[in-house]
Order: sequence, then C-alpha cells, then structure tokens
Amino acid sequence: MTRSTGPGRTAETSRESLFSKDNRGIQVRIFLVTWIAYAAYYFTRQAFSAAKVGILADPSVNNILDQHMLGNLDALYLFGYAAGQFTWGHFADRYGPRVVVLGGMLLSVVATVFLGLTTAVFFFIPLMLVQGLAQATGWAPLCKNVSAFFPARVRGRLLGVWSTNYAFGGLAAAPLAGWIAYSIAHSWRAAFFAGAAVLALATVLVFLFQRDSPADAEREHAPKPERVGIAAIFRAAFADRMVLTIGFCYFFVKPARYAILLWGPVLVAESVPGVSAVTAVFVPVAFGIAGVLAPILIGYASDKLFGARRVPPCVFALGGLVVILALTSGITATGSIPLITGALALIGLTAYGADAMLSSVAAVDFGTSEHAAGATGFVNGCGSVGAILGGLLPGYLSTNGLFYVFAAAALLAALLLAPQWNRRPAAA
Repeated sequence: MTRSTGPGRTAETSRESLFSKDNRGIQVRIFLVTWIAYAAYYFTRQAFSAAKVGILADPSVNNILDQHMLGNLDALYLFGYAAGQFTWGHFADRYGPRVVVLGGMLLSVVATVFLGLTTAVFFFIPLMLVQGLAQATGWAPLCKNVSAFFPARVRGRLLGVWSTNYAFGGLAAAPLAGWIAYSIAHSWRAAFFAGAAVLALATVLVFLFQRDSPADAEREHAPKPERVGIAAIFRAAFADRMVLTIGFCYFFVKPARYAILLWGPVLVAESVPGVSAVTAVFVPVAFGIAGVLAPILIGYASDKLFGARRVPPCVFALGGLVVILALTSGITATGSIPLITGALALIGLTAYGADAMLSSVAAVDFGTSEHAAGATGFVNGCGSVGAILGGLLPGYLSTNGLFYVFAAAALLAALLLAPQWNRRPAAA
C-alpha cells in the first residue's frame, strides 16, 4: 500500500530522483553522451576565439585579419548559427536528433580543420558560415533528445545539471586550444586542429551510444516519427505566447555571453597591456567556472523553490546581470587581473543562469514534448540573432560602451519576462 502525501502525490513521487529505478541505466547513458556531445561542440566553436590573440599578433596575416575583420567573421558565423537554429530543431522533430547531430558534428570537424589550414579571407568567409550552420545542429536536437527520457516534473533540475555542458565547454575549450597553440605548437593554427580532434572523438561516442527514444535505446521497434511539415512546426512553436516571449528575451540575453566567449581573451589583453597570450586566454576561465554552477543552481531553484515556475529565478539572474555589467566598465579600467577575473565570474554566474533557463528548460516546457525541438530551435534562433551582435560589436565598440549596451539589453529582457512571473508549463 502506498502512503499518500497530498493530492496526486505519493511517498515515492515525493522522493523522486532525476533517474527512475526502472530506466536508470539508459537514462544515465543518454544523459552522459548528450552532455559530452554538446560540450564537445565548443571545442570547435571556441577554437577561433583562442586563435584570435595569435592572429592579431601575427604580422603575416594581421594586416588582413585585423580586429574589424575578425568581428565581421564572428558576425558571419553567428548569422549561420542563427539560421541553423531556426531550421535544425524542426528537422530533429521530423527526422530525429541522431541524424541532425551526427551530420552537424562531422561538418564542424571538417570546417575547423580547413580553418586551421588557410589564412585567406576568401576561404574564411564560407568556412565560418558553414561552421555556424554546423554548430546550430547541437542544442535544440539534443534538448529534445535528453528530455524524451525524463518526465517534466524533474526537467528543471535535470536540464539545469545537463546545461552545464555548454558552460563546461566554454570553460575548457579556449584554454585547452590556447595552451596547445601557444605553449606546445607555438602557432595559432594548432587551436583549430586541437578543437577538431576533440569533437571528432565525441562524434564517435555519439555514434556508438546515442539513441533518439527509449524504444530505440531498448532495441525495440520504434514508430517512425510523423512527417510534420516545417511550417506546421513553426505554427506550433508560435501557438504559445510564452514561447514568443522567451524568444524575444533570449535575443537580448545572449549577446553578452557570446561577446565574452568569442572575445574574452582580446578584452583581457586590451584591459591589461603587456599581458601574455596564455594569461589572456586563461583569465576568462572564471567566466566558465561560474557558468558551470549557474544552470545547476537555477534549475534546482525553479523546481524546488518556485514550484516549476521558470520565470522568477530567471528574472533574479537577469537583475544581477544588469548590475555587474554596468559595473564592469569601471572594473576593466583598473587593469587589475583579480578584479577583472571576479567580474567575469559574476557575469558567468548570472548570464549562464538566465541563459540555461530560457534556452532549455522553459523552451522545452512551454513548447510541449511533440514540438520540443522546434520550440527550442525557435528560442535559440532568436538568441542567436542577438548573439550576432555579441560577435560583431567587440570589433567596433570600446570596452566601456560594450558593457553598457549589454546591461541595457539584459534590463529589457528582465522587464519583458517579469509580467509572466506566475506562469507554469501545462505539464507541471
């Protein structure tokens, strides 16, 4: 006999863990392989960020690949990334995540290798566009993939922990690429080759261990997904006003995170004249370390403290982001490595927290399971359009102006989201 603990709940459900007793093995396997897969995307994504310090110091290329051109190339990459976000989520809903993810990973590896082999802008332009399209195959399909194995009532915590993948990727990728490039190979080109090697290894793991559904994982005959048209999936994503609100908010949140991911080493080098390339690459590690913790904390808060409400913890994180971004211009002006490191850590804690809640948990919850990848793709597509500014503006604006612009954008996102304070997904 099961003891009741309240309406619709039992002692067992009240003690429910992320992994169920019957499916623990396959749930752990899918969680790990999808976590590794998305973290690995960052090793090819961040290779260009690590290479920038060397490119700007290399007289054989920096007359063409100057700071303005690097900003333009980032914007082109992010344009491809945004276009892919609007597209690949719908393909994952239609054909399954496996095909989309494996194809994207292979394409990213190839593009990264060729980026390391060329210095001509003529070749950088199409390769950066291809890289953006390839990188976009990761987030929405993998969110759909992992959510298929877990019930909605644990997704806040589950996706909070799972979302540490991109924080870890942003934390580890650039320092590893920078260390190999500047301390071992003494060439910025090696940053690209190192990133490609890591993603290639992850691609093998996905091929061997990833499955699209519990039926696939148990080697049962899985029903083929219904061939729903892309237009129909778009209509489903637009059907809930909350999905639109999350998308618009994410547009304003993502530029700050991408500016630091793509330009962090350059921003440190500009703020502290004479700093070594290796130090410039490693200082933004604080941003990534805090980013690993943030999704876990905000996911737990949304499930346990706010009863599956995703908006309140997100608004709190955005408020903190506004404050620290507004103060960062003055902090960088001091030229103090410890203060800059601390500021980057606080930006990482607040930016990654809001980012994880908007881009995974809220997008999947409000998009429904049938169109989870489509809704997540729409939200991330909106964010990726905003991320174009994160890659472009550092090439043109001063550090002071840059952080004030991002503070204003985060404030606008908080104001847009606050009226939805008490909204819960239907599945909760």
